[in-house]
Amino acid sequence: MNELAALTDEQIDKLQRTRRRVIESIGKNMDLYGVTSSIGHLYGNMYFNQEPVTLDEMSHTMGMSKTSMSTGMRALLDLKMINKVWGKGSRKDLYEAVPDWHQNFADFFSIKWRKALEQNKHVLSRSLKEIGELRRQHEDEQAFLQVLDNDAAKIEEALKYYRWLDRLIDSFETGEIYQFIPKEDDTE
Repeated sequence: MNELAALTDEQIDKLQRTRRRVIESIGKNMDLYGVTSSIGHLYGNMYFNQEPVTLDEMSHTMGMSKTSMSTGMRALLDLKMINKVWGKGSRKDLYEAVPDWHQNFADFFSIKWRKALEQNKHVLSRSLKEIGELRRQHEDEQAFLQVLDNDAAKIEEALKYYRWLDRLIDSFETGEIYQFIPKEDDTE
């Protein structure tokens, strides 16, 4: 049943104005994280839906082509901000927003940070290996060895940071972060 069916036109207009403000804010916020504002608007619209929606329904709601809508939905699925769900009697894919903003934040940053972390750790480890080879090739050149040692020390410091970041990401993924920075509960 449509949640708005029991409301007057005036109530619907007021509700839609309020929702548009929030949806616009979500779009701007998502833009800060490297996600297009249109995908943020898509999530915002889905956030207010009481029931799962199809690509066609969201395409109509947002005035976007089905191709653009499909791309946006895929991006939100990759970010774990929406889920594909099963609907009895529906042959089309249905989607619903994940309403847990804490989890959305944790998933989004974990995905982005983990990718950067793995790339950077790989590059730093490779560089340390190359420094080791250079040390063996130039073991009698003290000035060069000193520079290599300094570079190796800086790379080791960077690796310490990435090991820390790895633990931070783990704490987001496991929810352990909330032991240190608790979510606000409904009683506050």
